[in-house]
Amino acid sequence: MIGGLFFIQMYSVYILYSISTKQFYKGHTKELSSRLMRHNAGYEKFTSTGIPWSLIWHISKPNKGEAYQLELKLKNLTSKRLIEFMLIYKEGIESADELDFIIKLSAC
Repeated sequence: MIGGLFFIQMYSVYILYSISTKQFYKGHTKELSSRLMRHNAGYEKFTSTGIPWSLIWHISKPNKGEAYQLELKLKNLTSKRLIEFMLIYKEGIESADELDFIIKLSAC
């Protein structure tokens, strides 16, 4: 609590895409922008081979438990089902360009 105000620490659940490896990466974090920088700087072992990664979808969750549960669900989806999920929950898509890209991926 700061000055009588409570601050809720939101968690982001996110989906990245690598054009070079044609793979998705799903994760959750408190600090989305710094996490994306870590992925693209090669600091994360699993994603170091897919640089550059593009953030194509994300949503906020009120706590770590909910974020982690959604991340696990996303990790259990096939690429096709993941694309379908993003098209259903379009509010998490970053921009019109990403939406167009996801639509093109769904046609593959």
